[in-house]
Formats: sequence, C-alpha cells, structure tokens
Amino acid sequence: MYDAAIVGSGPAGLSAAMNLHLHNKNFIWFGTEGMSAKVVRSEKIANYPGMGLISGDKLNKKFSAHAKEMGLSVTSKMVTNIMAAGESFTLLAENDIYEAGSLILAIGAATGRGITGETELLGRGVSYCATCDGFLYKGKTIAVLCMSKAYEHEAEYLAGMTEKVFLYTPYKDSGIDLGNVTRLGSPIKAVYGKMRVEEIELVSGEHIPVDGLFCLRDSVAPAVLLPGLAMDGPHIMVDRDCATNLPGCFAAGDCTGRPYQIAKAVGEGNVAAHSLLDYLAGN
Repeated sequence: MYDAAIVGSGPAGLSAAMNLHLHNKNFIWFGTEGMSAKVVRSEKIANYPGMGLISGDKLNKKFSAHAKEMGLSVTSKMVTNIMAAGESFTLLAENDIYEAGSLILAIGAATGRGITGETELLGRGVSYCATCDGFLYKGKTIAVLCMSKAYEHEAEYLAGMTEKVFLYTPYKDSGIDLGNVTRLGSPIKAVYGKMRVEEIELVSGEHIPVDGLFCLRDSVAPAVLLPGLAMDGPHIMVDRDCATNLPGCFAAGDCTGRPYQIAKAVGEGNVAAHSLLDYLAGN
C-alpha cells in the first residue's frame, strides 16, 4: 500500500508530488506525462511570480523539467473510480487496482455540464474506460464521446470489437477512419434507458438506439469519481487545510473553485501535501 495517491498532474498535483517526495513518502502520482494541457493552451501568463511574461507551453515545459530533475514519474493511467475503505482508499485505474492510505485530488475544474442521464446510468451502459468495459459490447452498437485526440486509440479499440460505433468529437481533425464508425455531426445531449442504456439523443433532436455510451474525457466528475465527497456546485468543498469531508482525502487546484490561477493551484498543492503529512503522522 502507498502512503498516498495523487490524482492529477497539473500545477497543483505537481506541487503536491514535489512536497511528498521531499518528505520521502511512498506515493503514486496519476496523470499525463505532458503535465497540464490547460497550462499549454494559455497564450501568455503574466501573474506567476518569478517567471515574467511567459507562454503556457514554456511554463509547462519548466514544470516537466523540474519534475524530471527531482526524479518524479507520472503513472499515465486515468483513474475512473475511487472508494474510501476504512483508513485507506482503493483506486481503479484502467484495469489495475491501487491502495493508498491517503489521497490528494488535483483533477482540475470540470468542463462542460456532462450528458443528461450519464450519472444515473453509470455502470449500466455508461462507461469511462474502454479497456475495462469494452469486452462487454462485442458485436453490439455503442456511442463514443471522444473529447481529445489523445483518446482516439481507445475509440479505435472499441470499434475493433463492436458491430457499430457512433462517434462524436468536438474537434474536426479526427484521425479515425474505420468502416463501422459513423461520425456524428451533432453533440450528444442525453442518454436514456430504464435498466440499461437504450438510446442517445443528439442536440439536433435525433434519437439513436445504442447498447452503451463511452465518455472518453480527461477526468471524471469528482462526485462520480469518489462517492460521498461533499461538493459545492461543481467544486470540491475544502477547508483552509485543503481537507475534504472524507478523512485522509485532500483537494487542491481548480477543482476546489475560483480563482482558476496557476499560483493558487501551486499553493494549494503545497498546503494539501503538508496537511496530508500531518494526517499520516496522526496530528
């Protein structure tokens, strides 16, 4: 079992990982090797102390270089479910299970409102993990919401075992060109079903019968990721120590609310790590 698990490799997750490393804790850090796509998309950053006027891409590269200099490594697996079990946490990341005595959520701000019916049908035809649940849909018809080109390999994996895939991507330069994949020209608005997923509805009003819906995104909504987590609207509720309502669970960065600033995220990552250290020490 790990002392701690950190979910998220943006500025808050990096700050937390650095501090736990400096205190010689045994932890696992989930995220992407590219660190923060949000930081990269920032054209100019003027309010991060000591960096002057810097592009998001250059700052993200500095974050990555600093992590490598410290010997930190990111586990590039998407965490799709976390369960609080007594004095530890069980994390499901793709097909693997991990256990940690404490947890820091640095998963960023939720983007978009999600799909109507998504949460209600989670585990009953709605899935966030292609490799975990894809085998359940061999020879069937599914819909796939692919929010980033980084997940196109998962969409292709699903197409390789299903009869038909209705695919929607919010970007136009998709590299998927398979005979059983139909591109949707309208976003997916809702998913319906009584006991299991039965159909999707598009923003255009069209209804399409499907056996399942795969939502391939950068992260899972906090309340879905960790049941029982107290929320304030779309944000995780924390106190000044970055502690959530669940003992041993801390949160930092954009997921805790405004301002959505890199400096704030780095500071909260530091606070969360030190609060976690106190928790592990029994203070």
